[in-house]
Amino acid sequence: MRVLIVSQYYPPEAVPLPADLAQGLAARGHQVKVLTGFPNYPTGSVFPGYRQSWRSVEADGPVSIHRVPLFADHSQSAIKRMVNYFSFALSSATARRLSRGADVVYVYATQMTAGFGPWLWRTTGGRPYVLHIQDLWPDSIVGSSMMAGGAKERIISGTLGPWLRSAYRRAAAVIGIAPTMVSTLVSRGVPEHRAHLVYNWADAGEPVKSELPATETPRAEVVYAGNVGDMQDLGTAVRAAHAAADAGVVLTIVGDGVAKADLQTLVAELDAKNVRFHDPVARERMPEIYARADYALVSLKNMPVFRGTIPSKFQAVLSAGVPVVTTVQGDVRRLVEDGGVGVTADAEDVDSLEAAFRAAAELSTDERSAMARRGREMYDTHFSRGSGISRIEELLSAAAKETSRAS
Repeated sequence: MRVLIVSQYYPPEAVPLPADLAQGLAARGHQVKVLTGFPNYPTGSVFPGYRQSWRSVEADGPVSIHRVPLFADHSQSAIKRMVNYFSFALSSATARRLSRGADVVYVYATQMTAGFGPWLWRTTGGRPYVLHIQDLWPDSIVGSSMMAGGAKERIISGTLGPWLRSAYRRAAAVIGIAPTMVSTLVSRGVPEHRAHLVYNWADAGEPVKSELPATETPRAEVVYAGNVGDMQDLGTAVRAAHAAADAGVVLTIVGDGVAKADLQTLVAELDAKNVRFHDPVARERMPEIYARADYALVSLKNMPVFRGTIPSKFQAVLSAGVPVVTTVQGDVRRLVEDGGVGVTADAEDVDSLEAAFRAAAELSTDERSAMARRGREMYDTHFSRGSGISRIEELLSAAAKETSRAS
């Protein structure tokens, strides 16, 4: 197949799935091109070494990467973030000639606006497209702190709703990343026979021993690694860890994002000496980070939209063989509890998370090892890169055979 991947984010941004898919498909003999923006996530500033231009082409092995300009931003301003999303939507839509050389278009929809171009092309007789939904829209937008006023929420929902239904209806296939998300998509107009479940994958590699000696031996070293944003609700984690300091709980936050400065201020106000910050690390260094952890934190705010999502951080933790502490409700909580791979708590509940931290600290080494082993087995069975790429390859192949306009 000739596949065009459309994604607002792409390495060197720390969003590995689109690149994993591109390289995986290329390794299987497919011709792959990528349409993306200039890297700026999560800082909101274009990365050093890049300068925006109308078109830029680079090679990543057999994959050609075509970059288009966008308004770089990752602030808490609703207007600026919307301009960021829609600037990529409009800019990428002008690259229709790339789609003409493809048999099928794959859309990595962290923001649904990445699907605007493929939807427009298909509406006017272009190639079929497959949507890979990472966050439900407009839920994930209107529930954020950026949307403080009801009027903004109504405008966003009213504007996006009709287009989202059309985008779902015209897609050759729509992929959800969790069971609840798939059922929600069907309820919102995705034809049931075109709605598919494919779990995200992540590969933190095999755990390795760090050469850096620990300065202390806490009873529970908990690591959060990833985007330090508003939706991750790390303020609750900081307060809970501080309250559980006497149990030997230490929380290390690895990463960067819009909420980091506020969290650092909170830590100073609480005088939480058992909460540490670490700069972001390259993907290949994550095994070292996880090797020093007793548990890994996977947290999100208490929003209905998150009950039907499985953040890729969860898969990375399972892959690394680290027990989980999670506040994510819905599908993630069920997986953790049913699979016996960690400890759960209620979202945005300091007391509940403190209790979870304390319970984690009390578990024996053997109990923690058993959790880690079951987690790795769960990853191999449900969340491996190979199985995910194979399933998406099947859906792209079926979509590529479509010759008529979507209904």
